[in-house]
Amino acid sequence: MGSEGWSRRRFVGALAGTGAAAVLPACDDAPPPTDPTATEASPSAAEPSTSAGAESRAPSGPRPLYLGTYTSVEGGGTGIGLATYDATSGRITKTGTVAGVGDPSYLAVHPNGRTLYAVNEREAGAVTAVRLSDRKVLGSRSTGGGGPCHLSVHPGGRWLLSANYTSGSVAVHPIDASGALGERADLVTHSSPAPGPGQEGPHAHQFLTSPDGGHVLAVDLGTDTVYSYRLDEQTGRLDEVAQAHTRPGAGPRHLTFHPGGRYAYLANEVDNTVAVCAYDPDGGRLTVGDAQSTGTGSGTSYPAQILVTSNGAYAYLANRGHNSLTRYAVEANGARLRLIDTVPVSGDFPRQIAFSPDGTLLFAANQKSGTVSVFHVDEKSGGLRLAGEPFASPVAVCALPL
Repeated sequence: MGSEGWSRRRFVGALAGTGAAAVLPACDDAPPPTDPTATEASPSAAEPSTSAGAESRAPSGPRPLYLGTYTSVEGGGTGIGLATYDATSGRITKTGTVAGVGDPSYLAVHPNGRTLYAVNEREAGAVTAVRLSDRKVLGSRSTGGGGPCHLSVHPGGRWLLSANYTSGSVAVHPIDASGALGERADLVTHSSPAPGPGQEGPHAHQFLTSPDGGHVLAVDLGTDTVYSYRLDEQTGRLDEVAQAHTRPGAGPRHLTFHPGGRYAYLANEVDNTVAVCAYDPDGGRLTVGDAQSTGTGSGTSYPAQILVTSNGAYAYLANRGHNSLTRYAVEANGARLRLIDTVPVSGDFPRQIAFSPDGTLLFAANQKSGTVSVFHVDEKSGGLRLAGEPFASPVAVCALPL
């Protein structure tokens, strides 16, 4: 497949205005962020934090924050951005860059907190491992496809899962005891069903593990399908067990599970909707419910990422075109979303959102404005309150707070 899909994904809505984004210095000799080898994993342990309120502990001192960007565009970064944040105020302070990592547009941390993983979102896609104690790049491995845009670590810590957007394929890499990556163990291309309306082929957008750990699920925007696989934890091979289909042209992009494990929420990029999905942990089957409003009006606002708080009470959706966060109340033990309101994100094109490990802060990476907005999260009401001025970060497409 050519680069058309890869280019569309990177530049949907255009990257106008990124040239003025502030650039973090390549500061490889600076001290690493505070506590980079902490053994506590993020709540999901598989991707940037997607659950608020996961722990009652009160963090003290500055906490590490890792920032994804594009290095091959004007105004982009020079590698993975390094920063710290204050867990009480939400204030971000830049500390440097892990240079030499190309187009690290999505980041994930190993469950033991010692290794960071990044996609290299290029036509010849790859994934890279970085040891956090000294920020040493441990090497890169080919994903076997183009434009990898998402990765996650299987909860057991032995396998890295990645999604190739352009090629419409998903890859599995082994992780050794040092955190480094081995040669690819499997690669599966989404060859059926046929692409949805307006799509030239499959476009895998996310690859994650179900809360019970029994299945891994791949969200494909191009085929309007969520694929469920069993992962052989000895060999890394994938065995497809189920497919869930959205309505034609929905363009599913991102899935997140309710903490109860029986429901999940699907953000549909193309038709500007969300859907509640029922999940069967025994068979791995996802059943997609009716399309629901994002509260952003007519047309598409390119919904990006959806999160749910760890107490299961609220969900938040990032709307790139509308520059807002939609707030939902989660009802009926996870089976229903009720639209509450939309909150301005104080930035342009919120590509990705993540909770801090304790769930008191929400970070939004704003691609076009080159900023990261931070919000205080009210546990009782689900309200969001902006924590000061957004932090300048070049072509900000991912924020990973630890």
